[in-house]
Amino acid sequence: MQMPHTLPIPNGDKVRPTFSMEEMNSRLQKLRQHMAANDIDAVLFTSYHNINYYSDFVYCRFGRDYGLVVTQDDFTTVTANIDSGQPYRRNLLGDNVVYTDWHKDNFFYAVKQLIKDGGKVGVEFDHMPLQNLDKMKAILPQANFVDIAAPTMEMRLIKSPEEIALIKQGARIADVGGAAIRDAIAVGVPEYEIALAGVQAMVREIAGTFPHGELMDTWVWFQSGINTDGAHNPVTSRKVEAGDILSLNTFPMIAGYYTALERTLFSEYASDRHLELWEINCKVHRRGLELIQPGARCCDIVAELNEIFLEHDVLKYRSFGYGHSFGTLSHYYGREAGLELREDVDTVLEPGMVVSMEPMLMLPEGLAGAGGYREHDILVVGENAAENITRFPFGPEHNIIKG
Repeated sequence: MQMPHTLPIPNGDKVRPTFSMEEMNSRLQKLRQHMAANDIDAVLFTSYHNINYYSDFVYCRFGRDYGLVVTQDDFTTVTANIDSGQPYRRNLLGDNVVYTDWHKDNFFYAVKQLIKDGGKVGVEFDHMPLQNLDKMKAILPQANFVDIAAPTMEMRLIKSPEEIALIKQGARIADVGGAAIRDAIAVGVPEYEIALAGVQAMVREIAGTFPHGELMDTWVWFQSGINTDGAHNPVTSRKVEAGDILSLNTFPMIAGYYTALERTLFSEYASDRHLELWEINCKVHRRGLELIQPGARCCDIVAELNEIFLEHDVLKYRSFGYGHSFGTLSHYYGREAGLELREDVDTVLEPGMVVSMEPMLMLPEGLAGAGGYREHDILVVGENAAENITRFPFGPEHNIIKG
């Protein structure tokens, strides 16, 4: 029996989208304008973030390839048979083609049917492995491949009013998770139990706020003691002890849009040196919140904050950059690298940008005040100022948790 390379699976009705059709068409129009201006005949997106941004579909890769092909006339998601009709239900702007597992490289077979050979094709150089690029060159030998990742990242930097409204809901829900975690902290309780309290609270709040949405990927990193040394350290079974430095990190995911709340806390009490370091980091955080304004350059913000750490002789303990852009991203996909608060980024903040302020100090074991300190707020840059959309309090006066 000859099995097909591709299938149409129009199973069920289209779902209610995350954003309006006007919003989604506006994104597509800007992309097509860029394509026309640069003589790009077709674009193949393969990243989580761009496929989600343009089609409202977050794929689950699990070792398979996914794509979105855009031309001036067509818009088609290319998805694996294991997802059946779900990608079709989410794609409101165009078609969905399902490729099967029956033959090797059916994904590329499907793509070949959608892109004419011989023109200029945009692909994401930062998301296409060399092996896949070689396969693209094999199926489209006359094509000229150009990068579309950087231009689309630039397009995503300025958030629309609808995106900002969703991000604000995400920040609010992150605070809900933070409150649940704060209430769950007690001596003798393991990290995972405290993290679960935050996840459950956020998932329930997302479900209540967006009853038409999919629920996926919301998570918490709650760390204690030595586990606070890395911002992305996973949850463990370690039990909270009196005097522990703690790190609360909540991450609600709404339709592929990530938001975050991060706070330093202590269990029962903090030593004098811990309090001193905590206050220094909070001082930097407060100043950073003031510096995020329209017209400010990312690298200039960093330079001033570095000086504060330097004055207190702790710059050598700074862990990473001071913040980054928000939008369609997650811990396993996406990053708008053009908007990060780092020494090597000279981007000027503009209205519509959304950026975090998140200073971190880390002192290794064996030093007084050992542990990782970090605070994290999200700000929306406006015409004349920036709005802090994080409400959860920070600092010693709020976050020494007594049983």
